[in-house]
Amino acid sequence: MAKKSKKQQQSGGTPATVTLTSAGVDFTVHAYDHDPGHPSYGEEAAEAMGVSPDRVFKTLVADVDGTLTVAVVPVAGTLDLKALASAVGGKRAAMADPALAERTTGYVRGGISPLGQRKKLPTVLDDSANAHATICVSAGRRGLEVELSPTDLTRLTEAVLAPIGRA
Repeated sequence: MAKKSKKQQQSGGTPATVTLTSAGVDFTVHAYDHDPGHPSYGEEAAEAMGVSPDRVFKTLVADVDGTLTVAVVPVAGTLDLKALASAVGGKRAAMADPALAERTTGYVRGGISPLGQRKKLPTVLDDSANAHATICVSAGRRGLEVELSPTDLTRLTEAVLAPIGRA
């Protein structure tokens, strides 16, 4: 697993790492060899990095009353769609069409980052993130994660904190 410092990221990277560098945020990049046959991108990331699945968060895109909305939840659980809708003042939520999520965010499924998206979407971060000094989220491609404080992620994405994950 390779780790890159902020300075190493300044010479390039994904839109997510460029966003973090531009904001002056402390972060660590974790790279690993992605196995296309693994059944879960998030669980694969946790295993490859040797990090508890409670600290690795997946980025999901849902449609809440016609508005694409980003949900960031621990890979150890699932997204509660009803709680997501409630967190943004909506009535109904459903998972977004994967092709639409990819076009809108600029990332591929399994590599969607809550940071540096093509179009800024409303974002909700599961409040369990605050139990950790740092969490890991996709850095913008499969096999690449970024570790940062939940406070920095919340600030940069203008996320709402809410209990949207289910164990």
